[in-house]
Amino acid sequence: MTVGTKSVLFGAHCFLVHGFFVARGWSALWGFPWDLRLWAAFFLHDLGYLGSTTMEGPRGEEHVHLGARIMGLFFGDQWADFTRRHSRYWSKRHGVSVSQLCYADKLAFAMMPPWLYLPMARASGELAEYMEMSQHRQAGAAAFTERERAQLESGDPSCWLKGLQSYTRRWVEEHQAGKADTWTIVADRVAS
Repeated sequence: MTVGTKSVLFGAHCFLVHGFFVARGWSALWGFPWDLRLWAAFFLHDLGYLGSTTMEGPRGEEHVHLGARIMGLFFGDQWADFTRRHSRYWSKRHGVSVSQLCYADKLAFAMMPPWLYLPMARASGELAEYMEMSQHRQAGAAAFTERERAQLESGDPSCWLKGLQSYTRRWVEEHQAGKADTWTIVADRVAS
């Protein structure tokens, strides 16, 4: 079973768990999500990780399409686009703005308690990849505080998670109103 499939089934993007945290993130940002199409997007947006051998490589970055296709099939092109643009890396690479789903999705990660996130990410095999890639993907990111940078480089999963959650929460606060994203660096693609 691939790391992407494990992620969706029981890892950091667990279909049943992650969707509720995205709803919690949405609620914190814009109030309770009464539209059932939002709930569908919360649970479907990361299904494209199914079958992916990496989470951060080109295959992982293209995970946005499966959930978008499903949303488009049921709710139309606007909802497909809304779902596809939940990834800040994909959106930046393609020259489009992120959707509100992106902010709720990122806040969901920042809100997930370590006692839940770390065992899930370990069980799926994602944790080591994320810890390595968080430094490379954001390499040279001036947006990290000194404390966050030290936490990311600590090698300790709990400390790393605190640093990345702090950075992610600040990214959401800084950009949720539509401010241009100068923090996200789209580097050359790495092989998957």
